[in-house]
Amino acid sequence: MNSRQEILLTGAGGQGLILASIILAEAAVDDGKNVVQTQSYGPESRGGASMAGVIIDIDNIEYPLVTRPGVLLAMSKASYQKYLPSVPPGKLVIVDSTFVDGPYSEQHKIIDLPITKITREKLGRELVANIVALAVVNAAANLVKPAVLADSILHKAPKGSEQLNLQALKLGGLLYNQWQNGK
Repeated sequence: MNSRQEILLTGAGGQGLILASIILAEAAVDDGKNVVQTQSYGPESRGGASMAGVIIDIDNIEYPLVTRPGVLLAMSKASYQKYLPSVPPGKLVIVDSTFVDGPYSEQHKIIDLPITKITREKLGRELVANIVALAVVNAAANLVKPAVLADSILHKAPKGSEQLNLQALKLGGLLYNQWQNGK
């Protein structure tokens, strides 16, 4: 059995996906796993392309780049179109349907949730949509223990935003559970 899990978090600059990947990587280390985290983004600080890769494995990681993602999070239409071809058939693709409209791939397991819209409605701010999305990714792919992820959020979240980020984590878990029960 292959224990290697490759995750791509993609979207537009300013959505906080690089921070989300750092939080996930730290949580995986704290959960006793080996981790590599990489990132790239366009020259624009907001609105340009953003991609963060996380590899989690119980074994040593020989190659540090995501090549066959088992999980793709797409929080923009452009990132969905760009990175979907790298995801093997049958693997998990999570789309923020606030920004990514269908039709979606029929070759992948698709979870389409209006993550940013629901974050705005329930928490009053889009700022933590990255944490809501991270919670959905973690719940869907069973990457790290939720309590360990919460600790990592408390450690990495900007000071003064800890409770809002924990609410976002909880909201993401609830969204995934509602999606799972409704499918």
